Amino acid sequence: MTPTHEDMTLDEVRAALAPILPRHAAFDGWRAEAVTMAAQQCGIDADIARLAFPGGAMDMIDAWFAGIDQRMLAALPPEKLAALSIRQRITALVEARLALLARDREALRRAQAILAMPRNATRAARLGWRAADGMWRAAGDESTDLAHYSKRMTLAGVYAATLLVFVDDESEDWAESRAFLARRIEGVMRFERAKARWKGAGGGERLSLARFIGRLRYPAV
Repeated sequence: MTPTHEDMTLDEVRAALAPILPRHAAFDGWRAEAVTMAAQQCGIDADIARLAFPGGAMDMIDAWFAGIDQRMLAALPPEKLAALSIRQRITALVEARLALLARDREALRRAQAILAMPRNATRAARLGWRAADGMWRAAGDESTDLAHYSKRMTLAGVYAATLLVFVDDESEDWAESRAFLARRIEGVMRFERAKARWKGAGGGERLSLARFIGRLRYPAV
């Protein structure tokens, strides 16, 4: 039996509604109507449900993405990633997110339009950072120096660019998105290998903040 809102904290209400919201946001947009419909589906009072998302659309999108973070980790636990290289782990983690988002691409498209609004830029950046941080931690990254930040910023850029391709990808099994992701990751690794040789550092997977910023402004296709 689904617990009623009297038994749930607002955090629990938010978590319960998060995976259902995009189903309704695809039709009603990331608006109060989507919360109402999701609440009715879960047997939660609509007024209580709206209290769980005081920030409106951005709170709703935030909750949805937080759920994706958790489901990604469940789909790829440490024992599944252990046998893979770092590059393979990151690729697998991004592809797992695409699979989780696939059913709700119209909701994702609407969410991207909201995230792109100037007034939402700071929070959108935080959500991108959170996704990238979760992926790097799952991949086993333990860096604490500048590389910790540059890795996450670069991955956030790669992931965001991949999502822009993904929302319109009609190829079988999202082959175009996977190929795009592979090219972007290969570009990062090729640059890092060249940089390591130039510096005489001998390999490594340090990621470039300057290159990331350039990619955000002029993403390659």
